[in-house]
Amino acid sequence: MKLITFTESAHTRIGLLQGDHVIDLSQVAPTLPQDMLTLLQSGDAGMQEVAQHQEAKAHYHVNDVVLEAPIKRPPKILAIGLNYRAHAAESNMEIPKYPVVFTKQATAANGPYAPIHAPAETNLLDYEGELGMVIGKRCRRVTKADAPNVVAGYCVLNDVSVREWQFLATPPQFTMGKSWDTHNPYGPAIVTPDEVDPHNLMLRTFVNGDLRQETNTDDLIFDCYDIIEFLSTAFTLEPGDVIATGTPSGVGAAMQPQATLQVGDQVKVEIEGLGYINNEVIAEPDTAIIA
Repeated sequence: MKLITFTESAHTRIGLLQGDHVIDLSQVAPTLPQDMLTLLQSGDAGMQEVAQHQEAKAHYHVNDVVLEAPIKRPPKILAIGLNYRAHAAESNMEIPKYPVVFTKQATAANGPYAPIHAPAETNLLDYEGELGMVIGKRCRRVTKADAPNVVAGYCVLNDVSVREWQFLATPPQFTMGKSWDTHNPYGPAIVTPDEVDPHNLMLRTFVNGDLRQETNTDDLIFDCYDIIEFLSTAFTLEPGDVIATGTPSGVGAAMQPQATLQVGDQVKVEIEGLGYINNEVIAEPDTAIIA
């Protein structure tokens, strides 16, 4: 199944992506939750009910709705650094012995086709195409063998990074460099594990049509199940948590000369079996808030 969150006629709800069409779950299963996080929290019963409607007649063409971030405010966004061998090499870093973990704030979550903001504080805005993983069950101390059972599905993700904050600040500020609003576009759907092998998928990132990253997820140093085992050793994973599994080689900051993102750039990340996300870089608008 390809689970989506979409907006139509100013009403946001969940559905199923069926090729180029959308099944509106609020119409075929009105007793189900209308937001993705609550659906995932409902456990196996909710997912089993959704599965009963995979062959329902579609209600909309995908061009007639807005696809949103599958979970608009994930409980946690966790990420793994240096998790492709080739990326570690281009970064002049040793292969890590354990997963390198950092967090992105939940407010970084962004839609699969929504704009990415380029703040005035950076001249080194960068892309990182990644396989995303969504947790489906509350879990702690999960073994690698049991890890597949707690995954709701997989998605495409761009771990957008402000390199000045991440690396050049004193001391380096990974959380700040990774957590700007809009800097975690992901989607377009949560693709359930029965549809893909997460460890054998081609990943490609394009900037203005120029291929920047190309790899297979079989180059992951720590695979999805290693990551779950490691993270859940320390803390509870919850339904709706999003995990970015790491980026391959080809990031802009590592190119010679550097080729980081500029206002007007289009960044497309595609992963075999999961679809693609495509985001335009725009100058950050006036986002000051006192509420």
